[in-house]
Amino acid sequence: MKSPGRFALLSIGVAILLVPAIGAQNPPAGTDQSGKDKTAQAQQPLPKRLTKAQQRKAEKELDNPYKVWLEDEVGYIITDAEKEAFISLTTNEDRESFIEQFWLRRDPTPDTPENEFKEEHYRRIAYANEHFASGVPGWKTDRGRIYIIWGKPDSTDTHPSGGSYNRTPEEGGGETSTYPFEVWNYHYLEGIGPNIDIEFVDVSGSNEYHLATDPEEKDALLYVPGAGLSDLEAQGLADKTQRFTRSDGTHMPTGSYDAPGNTDEFYRYELAAKLFKAPPVHAKEPDELVSSRIIRNQLPFDYNFSYLRITSESVMVPITIELPNREMSFQEKDGVHSAKLNLYMRITTPSGRIVNSFEDVLPKDFPDSLFQQYMTKKSIYGKTIPLRPGLYKIDMVLKDVQSGNVGVVSTRLAVPRFDDEKLDAGTLILADDIQHIAPNQIGIGQFVLGDVKVRPALKQEFASDQKMGIYFQVYNLKVDDKTHKSDVLARFHVTRGDQTMLDATETSAELKQVGNELTIETMVPLASFQPGKYKLEITINDQVAKQTLTRAQEFTVTAPVQQRAAAN
Repeated sequence: MKSPGRFALLSIGVAILLVPAIGAQNPPAGTDQSGKDKTAQAQQPLPKRLTKAQQRKAEKELDNPYKVWLEDEVGYIITDAEKEAFISLTTNEDRESFIEQFWLRRDPTPDTPENEFKEEHYRRIAYANEHFASGVPGWKTDRGRIYIIWGKPDSTDTHPSGGSYNRTPEEGGGETSTYPFEVWNYHYLEGIGPNIDIEFVDVSGSNEYHLATDPEEKDALLYVPGAGLSDLEAQGLADKTQRFTRSDGTHMPTGSYDAPGNTDEFYRYELAAKLFKAPPVHAKEPDELVSSRIIRNQLPFDYNFSYLRITSESVMVPITIELPNREMSFQEKDGVHSAKLNLYMRITTPSGRIVNSFEDVLPKDFPDSLFQQYMTKKSIYGKTIPLRPGLYKIDMVLKDVQSGNVGVVSTRLAVPRFDDEKLDAGTLILADDIQHIAPNQIGIGQFVLGDVKVRPALKQEFASDQKMGIYFQVYNLKVDDKTHKSDVLARFHVTRGDQTMLDATETSAELKQVGNELTIETMVPLASFQPGKYKLEITINDQVAKQTLTRAQEFTVTAPVQQRAAAN
């Protein structure tokens, strides 16, 4: 049986998936790679306008999941400007980000995990498919479209079998026979007006009701001479043939009363155009959306992803989460301060298929004598997941059991495909600790990569009285046909502005190699580095294949730990 905390966490984890969202490596929660708040992206200028022909071509070339989303799922509610912006995007990462913002702009309560608009939209699609299908899915019919855009009508007048019908005086009076038809009434539709009647007619008897623009479309005797006459036609004061010479686009009979205003030709076609137009979007201002995210993310945490090749079709993805200890709620008992965090993660494909999900409990216990010291530090957690190359969405929920505070991140996870032939490399990881482990611990526990334990430094900050760890894997080295060995030069270059702080080279003999792979794992002393920002570049030169690659990472050196402690 699940504990109450675990069950509550699951509920939150499932709920956040209703608010899709998108950053690949260590951006703060709620931001993208550039550090900009994602909720503000919906307010950015749209891309350059495309011609109609360009739009049609771009739409045809969309990957199937995005084409289905655009045409089948949101085709009725996406605005023209949004549609043009979406098909102008060139990468699936940007499309995922757009989809997240599309729903976020319509969320009436962005301070909650649920998105009521999105839930209601998909409920309407399901209802339309269940009630309005007629040889085509219900969402493709006129009734389905109106229902999806505007929701349930306030009242309906249904005639599922048609048959005898007495016209109102405004319609010309008299009795006729009709096809099956329905009249939906909405008390008010935003952007259209009050008391809106919408008539649907099933001329074919196949249950495919179409939106009627002529009040006489339901008249089954319209083209039968001498049948279904109006009052004036029955009295010989009007001729039925006059219906076919009207200039307003209808076939209404001449009546004793003025025709209602909604029979005006321009009104009817304008109404039809408005009914089929995407409903207005009332997006909250950026500051409101940011405030909502702050409320929702009560437990802010940092995170990053690394990528290391396993095979050509499998990538090892170390996920690291870091949280300041001061953000946790502790309870003291018998001289021990204890806190507990529940972590939930879910990884899905762009189409929504779940590829991995898990939960973990993260307890923290500090003795009273060290409690104040540890409150200035951070707790770090690592999880390694194997994934195929491709684009994913990862949802992470961190819950403090004591306080109930929750941190939520929903972002993209772009797992790269490593080249099988050319020189390639995994993520350059800067770590605050690298340790070799016993053979019986290989593959077990957090931060374990092969036979070493690598704990990433998420902020890439290191005190000058500490060492900076470097972990770097290189793939596809070529072997000399004569010596049966590789020949590699690895250059380590550290700069501060224009000043070179370190320039060292190591050869194949000094590096750790297995087959055609090379792994750099070293700790660099920083005692000679003054506080400031630096840049590390590692250049790998495969002298057999005559290929070179370079990876770079910035890092910051701070004052010695003891000096900072004395200052505090």
